[in-house]
Amino acid sequence: MPVPPPASDPTTGYTVAVRALCEFTARTGDLDLRAGAAPTAQEGIAGHQVVAGRKAAGYEREVTLAGRWRHVRVRGRADGYDPAANRLDEVKTHRGPLALQSASQRALHWAQARVYGWLLCAARGLPRITLALVYLDIATGRETVLTEDHTADALRAFFEDQCERFAGWADQELAHRAARDAALQELRFPHAQMRPGQRLLAEAVWRAARAGRCLAAEAPTGVGKTLGTLFALLKAVPGQRIDRVFYLTAKTPQRRLALDAMASLAPAAGGPRVLELVAREKACEHPGSACTGAACPRARGFYDRLPAARAEAVARPLLDRQALRTLATAHGICPYYLGQELARWCDVVVGDYNHWFDSGAALHLLAAAEDWQCGLLVDEAHNLTERARAMYSAALSQSTLRALRRAAPQLRGACDRLQRAWNAANRACAPDGALPAYRVLPEPPTAWLDALRLACAAIGDHLAETPQALDAELQRFYFDALHLLRLAERFDASHSVYDLQPLPRGRDTVLTLRNIVPAPHLAPRWAAAHTATLFSATLSPAAFHADLLGLPEDAARVDAPSPFDATQLSVRVARHISTRWADRARSLEPIADLLAAQYAAAPGNYLAFFSSHDYLAQAAATMRARHPGLPLWQQERQMDEAARDAFLARFAPGGRGIGFAVLGGAFAEGIDLPGSRLVGAFIATLGLPQTNPVNEQRRHRLQQAFGTGYDYAYLYPGLQKVVQAAGRVIRTPEDRGVVHLMDDRFARVEVQRLLPAWWFAPAPADLR
Repeated sequence: MPVPPPASDPTTGYTVAVRALCEFTARTGDLDLRAGAAPTAQEGIAGHQVVAGRKAAGYEREVTLAGRWRHVRVRGRADGYDPAANRLDEVKTHRGPLALQSASQRALHWAQARVYGWLLCAARGLPRITLALVYLDIATGRETVLTEDHTADALRAFFEDQCERFAGWADQELAHRAARDAALQELRFPHAQMRPGQRLLAEAVWRAARAGRCLAAEAPTGVGKTLGTLFALLKAVPGQRIDRVFYLTAKTPQRRLALDAMASLAPAAGGPRVLELVAREKACEHPGSACTGAACPRARGFYDRLPAARAEAVARPLLDRQALRTLATAHGICPYYLGQELARWCDVVVGDYNHWFDSGAALHLLAAAEDWQCGLLVDEAHNLTERARAMYSAALSQSTLRALRRAAPQLRGACDRLQRAWNAANRACAPDGALPAYRVLPEPPTAWLDALRLACAAIGDHLAETPQALDAELQRFYFDALHLLRLAERFDASHSVYDLQPLPRGRDTVLTLRNIVPAPHLAPRWAAAHTATLFSATLSPAAFHADLLGLPEDAARVDAPSPFDATQLSVRVARHISTRWADRARSLEPIADLLAAQYAAAPGNYLAFFSSHDYLAQAAATMRARHPGLPLWQQERQMDEAARDAFLARFAPGGRGIGFAVLGGAFAEGIDLPGSRLVGAFIATLGLPQTNPVNEQRRHRLQQAFGTGYDYAYLYPGLQKVVQAAGRVIRTPEDRGVVHLMDDRFARVEVQRLLPAWWFAPAPADLR
């Protein structure tokens, strides 16, 4: 694949988009993000199409423009130009009363229009032009038009002033990119040598980056995936002119590993800037306040204080969550939105899957706006299917609507309309008056969706008009409803369903738009990256992940060999134990005795995994009753970070005891307990998802789509959890340990075929 010209090159100047230029130079005052005031990117695109569709023949849409001031090159697409009226349009969508728009936001919009105005005058030799801000209310379709008349000379002066204010930053960024690329060309691996599987993986990542391809890499625990993939992609950055590297994870501990790897790779000087992005709820300093200057001190004067914070931030090579918070506090601004701003200027961003794959993903939108060449590293990619399903699903509870009606009397009319539509949907599913436990709707509930749109319009106006009176439940319902409506616009029965479930008490229901096959949503995100590598210890079978993740047809594949062998890990199948649902109660005593026997034979730290919190609690109680002297601690529901850290701290070197944890949970993957910190694991059940109406519908749909419903819905996801949990035991070439697979089904050939081959060479011993 030919390498495209760089967006910014010291020999030709620095290229900046019109919007990015104006956001840098023209924003002042408060951060003002009133609930409901900001449509999504998709709604913005649709709104632009609505406005353009109303224009007469001869109207020019999306006019590509470019200009230059000294070494600053500015480019962009004006929304529209009417030659007959000599009017350039800058179209903006909004939700809620336009009168509530902040002065800062209006100034930014006019700045964009004026820059486009000059670029058009320069391109076509126009002596003057009319500029129009066209505001479209996405709820009503109503347009509000504001106009200004300008001479070309006045617009040129404005354009040059913006460029001059940006020029110093552009110089700094050009120098940084040159130093970064030089440092990465000389980058050396931080250890004396690579592990065999690590080298194979790194070479595959580098080749995929060079070819501009997607790569699926299965590499066992202990290969060194994090360091190997980062090193390889960073080495490819200068030659492939990759603008940004995004390292995406499912869980917080994996982000820490990536940040540690970047710290070990950091050159002495001139290396890449590294940023950790965190969720808004984890970064917000005033979670009970609206994001406006009147309500939140960190929003007040945000844009006035941003330049100094930004300048200090880019001088630091690594900004993790704590460093970002400290910097934001020093400047009195919001750490979350400071992080969002710095994502534009940092070379390596470590974040969550949703920063790229979600429908409104910040990094994806930024990359598209800046026309970046991006390299993706998707860690523990076996988690992406379930995470993507959650991203592209949405649910609303009828009981919440009833509560909102009581809490916000001014919204009763809109709530009552939605309530009537909801009751009608319930009756359609229960003609005899008795709601079924679970029902898939045969068609999208159009009347309910129409009522929901009207309710959202009313709630949006209410929230925009009263930002100080923030009601968390109302805001949550509103955002969930907007999310569902956006997904409804992309609904297709080939990948999603609408379903209805009654709440435990009363006649209320939960209506869900549930994604089953995320591939159609994910495929465009793979295509938007120059290169993407998905890696995990469990990316088999290959077809399963390719089908559900929407990988490109030309995606490459590499399977790195394990650095370990069966002499290090003793895998034992407990054929005398059945953990099937019907046998759960009978399994508790044999499991407790097996754990105690192993502990007595080889005292040390162990993990015991169970398929649910309930099963775990029953097993722990049985263990304490039958073997009261054995040290034991257990995972609790909804543990915070401090509690999780305390759980892991029990696994001290040379320690003794058994930690009970949930299979597929926080302690089943992404944790590193080398040496004597962990000497063995016990795994009860095959990890199969619970058999219930939702999962049975998933099995049915996957059978229709791929002909492998049971395997795709139950078997493969379950065994992934088993392999991940067992992978906690052997972390280094020096480690030795044991894994007990506690279910007779693990002895089946068809099951062992899906487990790592090196586990069963020689064949597993039986412990009866």
